[in-house]
Order: sequence, then C-alpha cells, then structure tokens
Amino acid sequence: MQSGFGCLVFNAGRTDAVLQDRHFDRCGVRGDRAGAEAGQRQDRGAGDGPGDRGRTVGASARFEVLRVLRNALNRAMREELVTRNVALLVDMPKVAKDRDTAWNAREAIAFLRSVRAHRLYAACVLVLVLGLRRSEVLGLRWQDIDFEAGHCTPVKQVQRVKGVGLVLKDLKTESSQAVLPLPEFCARVLEERRELQELERKIAGEHWAQAPDQDLIFSSEHGGMIDPVGFSRTFDRLVKRAGVRRITVRLARHTCGTLLAFLKVHPKVAQAILRHSQISMTMDVYTHVVGDSEREAVGMLAELLEDPLIG
Repeated sequence: MQSGFGCLVFNAGRTDAVLQDRHFDRCGVRGDRAGAEAGQRQDRGAGDGPGDRGRTVGASARFEVLRVLRNALNRAMREELVTRNVALLVDMPKVAKDRDTAWNAREAIAFLRSVRAHRLYAACVLVLVLGLRRSEVLGLRWQDIDFEAGHCTPVKQVQRVKGVGLVLKDLKTESSQAVLPLPEFCARVLEERRELQELERKIAGEHWAQAPDQDLIFSSEHGGMIDPVGFSRTFDRLVKRAGVRRITVRLARHTCGTLLAFLKVHPKVAQAILRHSQISMTMDVYTHVVGDSEREAVGMLAELLEDPLIG
C-alpha cells in the first residue's frame, strides 16, 4: 500500500504538467492509457505515435481513473506531501447509467416468495434488504449477529485464492465493517436459517466439516464455505425459476433502499444501512419507491412476512 502510494506521490510534482498534456482536457482523460501512463509518455516524448491517434478511452474508465487520482491526492494533501489536489481542475466525465436497473419492490418480493423454501433464502434476503455483497454474506458468522441489540457487524468475506482454494479473509476497509441495524424481517429469517443449519448438521453427522473459529451462517450442506461464484450461479438459477427480470447479484444489492421502505424500516435505521451521509438522501429514496405498478407488492410483502416456512 505504502509503496504504490509513494510512487504516486513521488510523481505528484509533475501532475500539473500531466494535466496540461493533450491527454487531459476539460472533458476528462483521453489517450491510449489513462492516469500515470500519460505522465510516463510525456517523460519519454512518446505521446504522438501513430498508435495513439484516433483512440479514446471510455467515459467510465476515465471517470474511474480521475476518481482514484483525486482520492490519492486528497490523501497526499492530508499527509502534507502535496499542497493542492490538481486533479480537481479536471471535470469528471459524465457516465451514462447502466441499461440494467435494480428490481423494483414488486420484482424483489416476487423473487423472495419464489425462493422461500430454498436453503439460501436468508442469504438472498440479506443481499436484497441489507445490500451486502455476496462475499460479505457468505463470510457472515453467528458471532457477527447480535439478536438482542438488533444489529450485525460483517468483518469477514469468503474469497477463492489461486492455488489455495476458498479462504475466510478480513474485509478490506473499516467502512465495510460498520455495524448495521438488523431489521426484524432479517432477524426472523436468520433465526430460521439457524434452525435449518442445525438440521443439516445432524443429517451430515460425522461428515460435517467446519472449523470451530468459522461458525459460518451460510455453509454448504456439510459445513464448508460456499464459493461466491457458485452462489452467483445459484442466484441466477433462482431468478430464472422465479420468472422475474434477470439481474446479477451485484445489481440486486441496489434494491436495498426500495425494500427497506416497503418493510417500513425507520428512515434513521435505513440511513445507517444504506450508509447515507444525510437523512435527506434516504428520504428521497423513501418518497419515490411506490408507483402504480408496485402497489400490489404491499399485499405480496404481507403474505411473505406472515409465512412461517423455514427457508
């Protein structure tokens, strides 16, 4: 971390010149390569080759390069390594929103009703209601859940490491390990999940294999870790079976705000779950979730909440 950051700061003195280069303009970053390579080409005097002409970098790539550069230089300013963030002189490019959008409430609840009897139903609920990433959901342990206080604290994630296999790793950032309020609906499905896991443990008997320090909530039928890629494939199959619009797990996470409003979660609690800096951002979500096409979702949700079936 320090070595890479040090390299960036080492070249910070040249950033003014780089930003004046033809590869940077008021619309963003252009050229064969973005970011630091623009400065390297300038140093080599090799920015005018025929291979560079006529090429452009997409708006999303330029946006990401500038975002990373701005954040790095902001940190350099805090550490008094540079005096200003010259990356702020460049306008962020406008990035068109993805054509795919998250589910509305009707679609999300229809999906949950369809997968109600699946063993990973609770995992789907946490993805949709808490907005957790698949690796975070699969890394949740029972010790991370405080049912009495009504909150959960994700601190681990499941990842596949080349040459090693599935490993349980710490989450990378402190913000990822924030304490999240646990809505009653989520607590209820987790209690059901615990009952189901105990049943699976008894069925597996001596074949149950889970390290004592793992205590994973979402394990395989024999106690092992679940591959995140495998979870995505399962999710895709469940979506297809439910007959709803097909979206990815990553996109499904963004249904979170809509479902929190339909579950009538208090806005302050939803603000913490959505990690909004201002309550006005949360209220904007809450006041725009119900449309004519979604009103039927209210009745669907009521049926789902009253269903006692163990997932």
